[in-house]
Amino acid sequence: MEANPRSTGRLPAAFLTPGSSSFLDFLAAHSPEMLPGGRKLPEGVVEAPHGTTIVAATFPGGVVLAGDRRATMGNMIAQRDIEKVFPADEFSAVGIAGTAGLAVEMVKLFQLELEHFEKVEGATLSLEGKANRLSTMIRGNLGMAMQGLAVVPLFAGWDESKEKGRIFSYDVTGGRSEEHGFAATGSGSIFARGSMKKLYRADLDEQQATTLVVQALYDAADDDSATGGPDMARRIFPIVTVITEEGFRRLSEEESSGLARSVTERRLEQPDGPRAALL
Repeated sequence: MEANPRSTGRLPAAFLTPGSSSFLDFLAAHSPEMLPGGRKLPEGVVEAPHGTTIVAATFPGGVVLAGDRRATMGNMIAQRDIEKVFPADEFSAVGIAGTAGLAVEMVKLFQLELEHFEKVEGATLSLEGKANRLSTMIRGNLGMAMQGLAVVPLFAGWDESKEKGRIFSYDVTGGRSEEHGFAATGSGSIFARGSMKKLYRADLDEQQATTLVVQALYDAADDDSATGGPDMARRIFPIVTVITEEGFRRLSEEESSGLARSVTERRLEQPDGPRAALL
């Protein structure tokens, strides 16, 4: 009679020789209840903190991904300094909007999925492949989304084969779209997108691109109560990240606060922000 691995303290053979380069497939086969979409929720409406606005913009040489710091629950501010932008691996990042707890957990699983693939296959996924894996994860959360616990991220990264930054957006079913130039998601996205639509240019440098996303987040906070603007009193500023051929980099607090302060100071003179030319 074969000994029970639990009683001997040994791991099952399947744990030592995974048959797939996908950690998600492995987890779904052995412990599906550990996946965000595999849990049973109580009946009725589930209310949880939600992350709000994420923005991204490409520039020659890379892509910028940024987010505000507010999480809301109904009409209340649940958290003022939540982090919504995370590195997925060395050359990509995810910005989360939607149910905050599930979104953070999904990002951690996504990070593990990419690391697992690299260790098993001895190579990294292409940026397109990473975007597809994230799409599969979001699709697996559809049951939760139908109960009001949706996760709708933005994914951005440096494409080594095409030598440029790229942005991918998603819907709650896992549908994936590549965005060109700029993108936004979350409750303030309509205002952020409108801001970037008038200010974006294809020839922006890195400094201008980071200023652009901070301007867009400011405009989103100006019209969307769920989006938080720069909080000078508490020193809470947007998270701004840059991904280039050199990899992922998060702007330091000094850099992000400097950007936010310069934008805010200019808004004292022009409350509605920079003007775009009519023609």
